[in-house]
Amino acid sequence: MKIEVLKSKIHRVTVTQANLNYVGSITVDEALLEAANMIEGEKVQVLNVTNGERLETYIIKGERGSGVICLNGAAAHKASEGDIVILVSYALLDFEEAKSFKPWVIFPDTATNKLVK
Repeated sequence: MKIEVLKSKIHRVTVTQANLNYVGSITVDEALLEAANMIEGEKVQVLNVTNGERLETYIIKGERGSGVICLNGAAAHKASEGDIVILVSYALLDFEEAKSFKPWVIFPDTATNKLVK
């Protein structure tokens, strides 16, 4: 049996842009992606702490160290600049493997979207 479990989480970052005039997705600072073990093209849930909206989209890699969190296309209707969001992705694992799996969870500085050392 396989089950879906939390793989990666970027906890509480601030939306820096919302761009309606783009094809779709969410642009995320490459440093955050690396720290959370996420990749470009990966499916993510975006949980908007500010307004309660939830959506699924895919990742576009943003400039490393920029702090960018930009909702693009239709997703831009679900968040505004300054909103706090949580990004999560999941993995499908064997039930026994899932029992010992440890997800990558990071807690960046919410004011800057930079990694806290």
